[in-house]
Amino acid sequence: MRDDTWAGLADQFADEAYASVKGYVRTYVLHQQLLEHLPPPPAPVLDVGGGAGHQSFPLAQAGYDVTLLDPSPAMLDKAQQRLQRLPAEAQRRVTLVQAGGENADEAVNGRRFAAVLCHGVLGYLEQPEPLVNQLCRCAAAGGVVSIMTGNAKAMAVRPALERRWDDALAAFDAKTEIGVLGVPGRADTVEELSELVRSRGVEPLRWYGVWLFVDWLEFSGAELDPSDSRQVAATAEVELEASRRDPYRQLSRVFHLVGRKGPS
Repeated sequence: MRDDTWAGLADQFADEAYASVKGYVRTYVLHQQLLEHLPPPPAPVLDVGGGAGHQSFPLAQAGYDVTLLDPSPAMLDKAQQRLQRLPAEAQRRVTLVQAGGENADEAVNGRRFAAVLCHGVLGYLEQPEPLVNQLCRCAAAGGVVSIMTGNAKAMAVRPALERRWDDALAAFDAKTEIGVLGVPGRADTVEELSELVRSRGVEPLRWYGVWLFVDWLEFSGAELDPSDSRQVAATAEVELEASRRDPYRQLSRVFHLVGRKGPS
């Protein structure tokens, strides 16, 4: 078993990042975007690199049959802790599997899913192709493939807002950075990722932005209060609207691509 590279980051990621306004916005916006494309429950959903279940557990609560696959024992421990806080009916709809995304097909014994999610994973890989192969393979004919990853066309946003001007200038032509968790990351373009899934039998349907104004506020030093539920809800609604419109979505630091697999 390889080392668990997320062991030291599980608390920061699962307990802190997702407890922030930015974390709530990510979960909410992606959930609403997914509901525009998912078949009705109890359709089976595979969440590859699903971490602590922040994206797929709401789907289980909505009636979907969820398989969460992740290579990190520490992240799966977090997922198990969070799972126990769900209603018993939702708990029964979730299966946790320890495996890397590059082995997803084998790990699920060749099962095919109505939706395959992979959110915030591609950016940690030097080459996206092996994982994208697995995502497209695990989708059933007519199934949805949902990928969220860094937007290579907006790489200068974060360093500029942090007033790191030399870094911002260099970032216009960069695809890599040290992310907010202190881990090296890589970004993609909508066009490149669309072609990648299309060549594997998945036709892109739509792409959205994720994180626009909340990023600008956070990186410019503004404090966002996660306990102010009214303000958080209003923020999420604005982010959702921006995620669907040009030019706003183009400036989002992250994008969400949804495609549909063709017939076998």
